[in-house]
Amino acid sequence: MAKNADKLYYPIKESIESILPIVDEFVVAIGDNDSDDHSLERIQAINSDKIKIIRTRWDLEKYSRGTENAHQTDIAKEACSGDWLFYLQADEVIHEKYHGNIVKRCEQLMGDSRIEGLLFRYKHFWGDYNHYLLSHGWYPNEIRIIRNNKEIHSWESAQSFRKIPGFDYKDYRQQKGTYKLNVANVDAEVYHYGWVRPPHLMQKKKKSLDTIHKGEKRVVELYSNQKSHFDYGPMKRLKVFTESHPEVMAEWIKKFDWKDLLDFTGNKFPDRDLYKHEKLKYRIVTWMEQNIVGGRELGGFRNYNLIKV
Repeated sequence: MAKNADKLYYPIKESIESILPIVDEFVVAIGDNDSDDHSLERIQAINSDKIKIIRTRWDLEKYSRGTENAHQTDIAKEACSGDWLFYLQADEVIHEKYHGNIVKRCEQLMGDSRIEGLLFRYKHFWGDYNHYLLSHGWYPNEIRIIRNNKEIHSWESAQSFRKIPGFDYKDYRQQKGTYKLNVANVDAEVYHYGWVRPPHLMQKKKKSLDTIHKGEKRVVELYSNQKSHFDYGPMKRLKVFTESHPEVMAEWIKKFDWKDLLDFTGNKFPDRDLYKHEKLKYRIVTWMEQNIVGGRELGGFRNYNLIKV
């Protein structure tokens, strides 16, 4: 699902293309885009019979606090057929090297009724395509394949899913009467490019998301004194990415032209609040996770029940 994805620098075409070879169909709900957005044209340019486009309208008054994201996701979900549903957000891409693992795992667990979804690892890129975040507070895993079960719904702001029997499609943030999915690991990773944009577009995207979650009035207050460009902070505190990106991202990555706007020295004193990964307490917890407990997240929220199988 998406709205104004192209003008906000989402690689939506590349996201779709990254799993198109291993799915039978791809359903995408496209909202009421602004006139200067070309998301629909980018998707149509893929020219695949597998793609089914649903046009929708967004209602941020009815679905506030980010829940329109979940509502739109449900619209696309309920138009899907098949046994397993693969959910990708418009800034998430799968490397082709994982295709075989994903298909094999779906086939292996098809007859295991205990398993309601598959859990993927995450790599969160930040600032450019050569650095990523390995930090406490950034979800290391998430559900991205689910059973085609009518009781499973997108939840809260569409980051994940829950089973909600008899759901009335009103409050996607409800806790009562919801159940975490039983999931199994899949040996595959989601490449998340949501924090890799030209700084001025990163600020626009952030403002757009805050509008969905906090409302226009609050966003006007929050951004009244903010700069027009997003400050990614010191890049030297991030992990360096030395592997390959998905093939579908090759042309998109060639557009990278904001290196001179990034801070690779780490000597600048930020005139902003520190991000989570910059704060000392998060850095300490991250070090403990990576060096003492073998990468296990300490105290993080898990919206799933992991079954080892």
